[in-house]
Amino acid sequence: MGSEAENHPRKQFFHNNNLYFMLKMLFLLIFTNLVTIFIFSSLPLSLSSSNTPHTHLFHHQETISHLLLELNSTKSKLFDSYSLIADLHHKINATNFLVRDLVIEITRERKPSLPVDEEADVFGIPPPIASLSDELKLAILPHKLPLGYSPRMASDEIYPPVGAACLRFQKELAQYMTYDIGGECPMDDVFAQKLLLKGCEPLPRRRCHPKSPIGYVEPTPFPDSLWATPPDTSIIWDTYTCKSYQCLIDRKNFPGSVDCKDCFDLQGREKRRWLYDRGLDYGLDQVLQTKPAGSIRIGLDIGGGSGTFAARMRERNITIITSSMNLDGPFNSFIASRGLIPIHVSISQRLPFFENILDIVHSMHILSNWIPDAMLEFALYDIYRVLRPGGLFWLDHFFCQGPQLNQTYAPMFDRIGFTKLRWNVGKKVDRGVDKNEWYLSALLEKPMT
Repeated sequence: MGSEAENHPRKQFFHNNNLYFMLKMLFLLIFTNLVTIFIFSSLPLSLSSSNTPHTHLFHHQETISHLLLELNSTKSKLFDSYSLIADLHHKINATNFLVRDLVIEITRERKPSLPVDEEADVFGIPPPIASLSDELKLAILPHKLPLGYSPRMASDEIYPPVGAACLRFQKELAQYMTYDIGGECPMDDVFAQKLLLKGCEPLPRRRCHPKSPIGYVEPTPFPDSLWATPPDTSIIWDTYTCKSYQCLIDRKNFPGSVDCKDCFDLQGREKRRWLYDRGLDYGLDQVLQTKPAGSIRIGLDIGGGSGTFAARMRERNITIITSSMNLDGPFNSFIASRGLIPIHVSISQRLPFFENILDIVHSMHILSNWIPDAMLEFALYDIYRVLRPGGLFWLDHFFCQGPQLNQTYAPMFDRIGFTKLRWNVGKKVDRGVDKNEWYLSALLEKPMT
């Protein structure tokens, strides 16, 4: 260990260091206080009061509330602007209608000799808006989409689908749309079907209830329903000449020309249809054998009468939808009573199916020379459209005049592009040999590629 003299400088050094450290701490304390005083003295006077934190918070809340009020006010103004734009758009539409009505009136003055129906444009320019009933306006005029513009539709409004010809029969259309809203629909099936057959297809929707049969009972269970005559209480007979199914069955025994005269007699000729293959009459099983087993599954029968073709197919686990008109007989109701699917559409209507989906389309008698050539070609192309590749078109007893077969119809089928699997021609003699009328039955296939 060193002597006292040696330790004195060391003590002096520690003493000086402690004094320096204490002075440094004192300086830091004074500097911190000065800075604190400076900061608080620079704040607004209101913060120096005893309620400073609460007052500051209240000030910010008041500012936020003011901003929210301004945002709400801006939002309200935006909504008002949107309503103004919508109202302006509505007025523009109304102006367009008025201009269109004015053009029609000018045309009417320039061509006073034209009938009323010919004054409308061929594409169905609607009549003056003022002449339409409120219910008819709702049924045929456009409606704004609740969610605004739709990119999928590329529009902000939607038009109810109504046949263009509907607007050419204004009086009939107005009559069809006259009823008690929410009440019972008029018994106007015959009137409505005539309007439909004139091209007003589809008809506008209505807001009324169809009359229900009195004493309705549950239908016959399947499969017995396929060949059972339903009870008379299953339908409304008001619009038909016959008032019972027995009357419909018996009318084949009486003179006169009636569409599908013996179709309701399920134990007569209907029972034998498509069971045998000879000449113009193709057998159903022979037709199905042209395709791999089980590959014919779904199809359409155009103008299928009382649904017997679909019934025969249903027995073979094939689903057929049948289009049919109610020509002085409850054809659609009768088809449904057999446990089959009817659709009430005319031959003029575009088939309500997507393309390339049906395995088979059949038509007996309905497609014939009574249809204008251009309309028939459109219909045949539509059949081609809905058939899948390899699908079958069974043309059953197409009839025409002798010269028409090779001059008009054979070239038409060639243009459409079907492949001929079977093609049989025979003379139609039920109206006399001298009529030179012919039948054509054909089994046609849509090419695979």
